[in-house]
Amino acid sequence: MAKSDRLFRLLTALRMLPQPVTAARLAEEMAVSERTIYRDIDSLRAGGALIDGEAGVGYTLTEDPALPPQMFTQLEVESLVLGLAEVRQMGDPALAKAAEVAMAKIVATMPERVQRQAVHAVSRSIKFQLRAAPPTHVALLREASWAEQEVELNYLDLNGAQTRRRIWPLSIVYFDHALMCLAWCCLREDFRRFHLDRMQDVALTGVSFRPRRVPMLRDDAALVATRGHRQ
Repeated sequence: MAKSDRLFRLLTALRMLPQPVTAARLAEEMAVSERTIYRDIDSLRAGGALIDGEAGVGYTLTEDPALPPQMFTQLEVESLVLGLAEVRQMGDPALAKAAEVAMAKIVATMPERVQRQAVHAVSRSIKFQLRAAPPTHVALLREASWAEQEVELNYLDLNGAQTRRRIWPLSIVYFDHALMCLAWCCLREDFRRFHLDRMQDVALTGVSFRPRRVPMLRDDAALVATRGHRQ
């Protein structure tokens, strides 16, 4: 791993782990030796990071040079805490982890007073009736949407019939009790919303539909306003 990548990962670990965090814990998180951690702490300090602590005691990141200072109102802080907590509860493992890292990065840029507001936020999100865990192909569909790549799959429709589909995934939609993919269906030649739990054998075809995703999302929104949606 390049040193620059390792230093970036170390900053992320310092933002996220309970502080003060020992060199041994950082070494475990980074899969490197404690000696490497000591050297990298010195490199981060030389680069402008304010890191309190020392070997045998633990380290606390008090100022992060990698991120600009952020100012939020107390209500904005509450909305960030609540929104990212929702993502951690309903997202797939990769998305939930990303929300956790994003929160740590945001908090690291806040002044100390605002950091305390985030840590002790009034708003909480607790769900006793969680939807089923997202299927593993949610990650593939997300990547395909970003890259504007066609996907092929077997789909079980509402009538129990299975068809082979090629779709252009446009968006992943989190409904209250369902996770769906908004897409252009090449078979039906129309916009459709596909239940992720009815998809099987999902794979990329290698066909690109770039740069049509954004205008297609606008077209679908206009159609929804006039005719509702089909599944």
